[in-house]
Amino acid sequence: MDYRSLITIEPGKRGGRPCIRRMRISVYDIFGWLAAGMTNDQILEECPELTVDDIRAALAYAADREHHLVGSAA
Repeated sequence: MDYRSLITIEPGKRGGRPCIRRMRISVYDIFGWLAAGMTNDQILEECPELTVDDIRAALAYAADREHHLVGSAA
């Protein structure tokens, strides 16, 4: 998935953290909800402005970032 059209970073918003489609919902918010055991459906019910693609984009962003961090440490 190409997350770049869905993940935005704005210096003055949420401390420059990556957010979903210029909203105030950060990638880390989504991780926290998933880590707390929420399902995609529960997240979408709580935040109807999100889509399944937004959740997938957050995961793809994290995977790509982790890949780059691990790759640069080698």
